[in-house]
Amino acid sequence: MSSQVIKDAFNVLMEETKALLHVHPEVPVISEKDASSPNWPFRFYRDYVSKNCPVLIEGGCDHFPALSKWTPQYFMDTFPDKEVTVAVTPNGYADGLAPKITEKGKVQYFVLPEEVQMTMKEFLTKLDDQNRQHICYIQKQNSNLTEDFGELMEDVDSEIPWASEAFNKKPDAINFWMGDARAITSMHKDPYENIYCVLDGFKDFILIPPTDLPYVPHRTYPVGTYRDVISKTSNIEDKQTEKIEWVAVDPLKKQHYEKYPQFNNATQYKIRVNSGDALYIPSLWFHHVRQSHKCIAVNYWYDMEYDLKYCYYRMLKRLTQP
Repeated sequence: MSSQVIKDAFNVLMEETKALLHVHPEVPVISEKDASSPNWPFRFYRDYVSKNCPVLIEGGCDHFPALSKWTPQYFMDTFPDKEVTVAVTPNGYADGLAPKITEKGKVQYFVLPEEVQMTMKEFLTKLDDQNRQHICYIQKQNSNLTEDFGELMEDVDSEIPWASEAFNKKPDAINFWMGDARAITSMHKDPYENIYCVLDGFKDFILIPPTDLPYVPHRTYPVGTYRDVISKTSNIEDKQTEKIEWVAVDPLKKQHYEKYPQFNNATQYKIRVNSGDALYIPSLWFHHVRQSHKCIAVNYWYDMEYDLKYCYYRMLKRLTQP
């Protein structure tokens, strides 16, 4: 089979999914009232999960006590001495790409953040310091809300009831996020059905469907970790033999559209998630995230079904590899 035939097939896939599945020019938006009806779990599964289509529920987490309680000042007053794990980077990209000078010249690395233990008061004070060069973000994941911030669980739901009913399972993890406006989550995908709830501030998402995988360039990178970021002598520690495949493009950088022209064909859905809103990000959708300063959010990860859609995705991934 020629490469041109495969490219033509990719174009057919993109156009057909746009026409038949992702029929909205924008992410669909519904109200909390619509999501409160008794048949919402069924409609959510039928209209969005089964079609692998995102949806924003305005006011979807309005009932969380956290919405009226959680602010930077509340955290400062309530547990200033609590030890927290903070991701620290010089550029805001935790789990992202950055250049490292090596014997071979400038080499692009996938770089993990430096994880620093500090008190909540120290973390919040750093967020208030506009002159600091390092960027701080609480983003440990691995269900850090239940594992590290158990005292906050009474302020949020332990699951999203309609999502748990639709997925027929409990969430695998509940994560807590808070940080600097300069902290950016690079384009990536997760093997989870994701319900993302913003509780203070806002988040800006760029979403790309998994069917557009052929237009989202990936490369294999050596892996490193930031060290000594706060001391301003930041360097990237090489993890030697470890390598990872990662998305090569940043949708915010215009030069990447020239460097990777195929990325111009990728369908980008842009959506702002405001305080009190909940966004459903289907499994394997690429997403890139920015936020307002000191934004606070939690998200619920439900394990995806490894069904026929996943099999087709694996085939598509194999066809796109050089």
